[in-house]
Amino acid sequence: MTGKDEISDGAGKLERQRQERLARIRELGIDPYGGRYDGAEPAAQVKLRYKDGDETQQARCAGRIVLLREMGSLTFITLRDRSDTIQLGMSKKLLGPQWQLAKLLELGDIIGAEGKLGKTRTGEITIWVVENGLALLSKCLCQPPEKFHGLADVDQRFRMRFVDLWANPEVMERFKKRSAIIAAIRNFLESKGFLEVETPMMQAIAGGAAARPFVTHHNSLDLDLFLRISPELFLKRLLVGGMEKIFEINRSFRNEGLSRQHNPEFTMLELYQAYGDYNAMMDLTEQIISLCVEKHCPSVLPAQDRQGGVRFGDLTIDFTRPWRRATYAELLKQYAGCDIGDIKAIREKARALGLEEPGMDDAVVTNEVFEATVEDKLVAPTFVIDYPAALCPLARRKKTDGKFAERFELFVAQMELANAYTELNDPAEQYENFLTQLRGQEESIRTMDKDYITALKYGMPPAGGLGIGIDRLVMVLTGATTIRDVVLFPLLKPKSAERPADKPADGD
Repeated sequence: MTGKDEISDGAGKLERQRQERLARIRELGIDPYGGRYDGAEPAAQVKLRYKDGDETQQARCAGRIVLLREMGSLTFITLRDRSDTIQLGMSKKLLGPQWQLAKLLELGDIIGAEGKLGKTRTGEITIWVVENGLALLSKCLCQPPEKFHGLADVDQRFRMRFVDLWANPEVMERFKKRSAIIAAIRNFLESKGFLEVETPMMQAIAGGAAARPFVTHHNSLDLDLFLRISPELFLKRLLVGGMEKIFEINRSFRNEGLSRQHNPEFTMLELYQAYGDYNAMMDLTEQIISLCVEKHCPSVLPAQDRQGGVRFGDLTIDFTRPWRRATYAELLKQYAGCDIGDIKAIREKARALGLEEPGMDDAVVTNEVFEATVEDKLVAPTFVIDYPAALCPLARRKKTDGKFAERFELFVAQMELANAYTELNDPAEQYENFLTQLRGQEESIRTMDKDYITALKYGMPPAGGLGIGIDRLVMVLTGATTIRDVVLFPLLKPKSAERPADKPADGD
């Protein structure tokens, strides 16, 4: 028998033992899957309100068993709920007939417990469970991770997030932090007069960004649709309609590769402000992210540390405002050694970098060189401003030099975190830009959004627009160096030999 077979057989033996205990629990007349359990108090709150010397204190908690120590007629259990852990003390004398149930409990079981609140000799705040104070709420039939020290295998953690969340407390904290960051952004924008809206996730035209879409089909209408790659064009229709400050925290989809920074389904904040421009969006971006750092970043270093900032892998990020603002052309010259107008030198640099530049548009080659030479140098927050206009079909060109657009991208920790424009609201110019953009797209998705052009003809106010990648922002603020650590259910390759889910042995 191989080592892998031994492990599998061992797990099977442990699960059979759990099934046997399940049967014994049923023989006691106890429903192993419980029911409604009112009045449970978060463990953290119980520990916070505890007062030494007060022998009248009571507590009632519910959660999962993460540690269990049996000592003859005494059992100590560590219970974990959404807030913290708390110790339960169970004695044969106090529990009476329920002692039989206590002896059948195992790691992973979900229980409710009520009793007197006190401290052990070691100073541990403990709920001493009383008779009729123990309730089995859900029997765990699978063996938890070894010694309950956490689920360590990375691939297994992502595939079994339902175990990862309670086996690894730091994972739960990261996702709680994610929710808090999104809530902070939402509350901030609403305080500034922005209105939260919703736009279609299935669209007849793949627009708003240059990316490969996912295609689906509406049976009743016999119509091919695209999962949105961006909500941009619908949000700007709302500007035309008179909604002057709007935002959407949206799910978007791009049919592209997987990497540490990319997931095909991702969360993005997109907002628009009438009568603003990309400078207003830079100010707003600083405010939003600085607020999140101040309120929700756990890894801010002490102020006296000269490298004060946020830890991200081996990097230390200084979020002190104001953030650097540098033009695309300046950075290309600094790191690639090329003047932005010298396309011959840029193509030579592209070849030296091993880029396949023949047949590429000049602007695309320039951007490939920029990505290869500049982006990994941008650790501290840096606004890269004034992109080549050819790369920005939805942005307004600079009045001082029409070769460049009023666009910025924010880079932090070598990643693009935000993208913003002074929005183009000239329908004739937008129409021409769409024609140019469509020539570079696949025939199957080559469609102009004429309805959006019609909307512009009714008049869209001058505006600034901003998109912030929520997943990447959470990565930076929680120190997670892969996007899969901040997405509850990331897309994964199927296992080569996936065995079917086990059928419950008790037949229920």
